Amino acid sequence: MADLKEFERKMEKTIEVLGGEFSAVRAGRANAKVLDRITVEYYGTETPIGQVGTISSPDARTLVIQPWDGSLLKQIEKAIQVSDLGINPQNDGRVIRLIFPQLTEERRVELTKQVKKYGEDAKVAIRNIRRDAVDMVKKQQKSSEITEDDEKKAEKDIQELTDKYIKKIDEACAKKEKELMEI
Repeated sequence: MADLKEFERKMEKTIEVLGGEFSAVRAGRANAKVLDRITVEYYGTETPIGQVGTISSPDARTLVIQPWDGSLLKQIEKAIQVSDLGINPQNDGRVIRLIFPQLTEERRVELTKQVKKYGEDAKVAIRNIRRDAVDMVKKQQKSSEITEDDEKKAEKDIQELTDKYIKKIDEACAKKEKELMEI
């Protein structure tokens, strides 16, 4: 009989990746996770901002980046400007401040669409995992490793697993959309 634990682990990983993408979507509050995807060149290597300085949040809508190497200030500032963050960094010569404005209704709708896209991408990944699992079960049945009844039961189990994770994705999307639309 097919071992579905491997496919369940892959689906769980998909949910984790979705959570990481959601944490990078800013919801009007300062969150250092929004900087995770932004990198600067540091000694010839693209390095995440969090690894070249200290990131702190003095209040709910401000992030302060203090690089360990002062020569990186301009590079960090430029990296943030060209990113899709939508925030203009303020450089005072020692630190960079990011002040997160209250989200406009238009920006909230835009971010909600982005969340829906992340959710759809995760659902596609889950369905691809389901397809791989079903293919494996069919191969096992063809090579007489399992019976037809075992194949039908495994396919049913795979579908139940898929439905469970699709539901988790829908719940995560709804929660994030609600968070974005709160004023």
